[in-house]
Amino acid sequence: MERQRILLIFIGAWISAGLLVWILYSSTKAPKVEKTIAIQAAARDMPAGTLLHKADLKVVRVPENDVPKLAIRDANQAVDHPLLFPVSANELITLARIGSSTGVDGLAASIEPGKRAIAVPITDASGVAGLIQPRSHVDVLFTRPGQPADAVTTTILEDAIVLAIGRNTEGTSAAAAQSIAQTARPSTTSATLLVTPEQAQRVELAKNQGKISLALRNPLDHSSAEDPGATTSHELYPFTEVARTKPAPVVDKPPVIVQKKEPPKPKNVIDVYRGEKHVQEVFP
Repeated sequence: MERQRILLIFIGAWISAGLLVWILYSSTKAPKVEKTIAIQAAARDMPAGTLLHKADLKVVRVPENDVPKLAIRDANQAVDHPLLFPVSANELITLARIGSSTGVDGLAASIEPGKRAIAVPITDASGVAGLIQPRSHVDVLFTRPGQPADAVTTTILEDAIVLAIGRNTEGTSAAAAQSIAQTARPSTTSATLLVTPEQAQRVELAKNQGKISLALRNPLDHSSAEDPGATTSHELYPFTEVARTKPAPVVDKPPVIVQKKEPPKPKNVIDVYRGEKHVQEVFP
């Protein structure tokens, strides 16, 4: 009886040791199964302005710790919403990449509420030699022609986003972009800018008053010029006749105080006649 008890204890110790070894092995060597979340991704390459349908979306599983903050889990959250930016196949679609449900397809759907799209004519010289591309950030410069003393250049718009160059948008496919590059580029094209209604009026007036040019800027630089004053010919020719004809600056002069004079006091006048002579004697 005593021998059976010792044998059972011995067998239990072996079983416990085996379980302990298996637990240690599984926790260190065995692959861990990480929890994943199903979210929506693009089923194909799509340009900006595409109105999303269920066929354009697919479900992908992402580790729970890697799920983007604005990830879309339900396809109904994205259906009938336009893309604000182009996406590639298998790229995650987030709420930041889609617009409101407007039912509008095409580039017009990517225009933010309260904004407008306006086109300005540019050439290689006024468009930074073709280096400006869709989604670039630019400043708009206006030059008023005329006599040297009247010519002026000023910045009428800062940090504007370019939606398109001609018909080339950010979502243009690689094949279409290559076809455009192979064709002869026209000497004059247009840049479509994303602006407010007030800025659109300013740009439209400038287009009809003089020449428009674009200045390319860093997309991460959103600063504004401290002194956006106009540049005139006087700054270009400081020692010429143009500069000498520069109107003198207006200096505020102190007001001139005019003192009122008292009216002269009346004087006593006596007429004196000496024969034919007439003399007036004045007495105070």
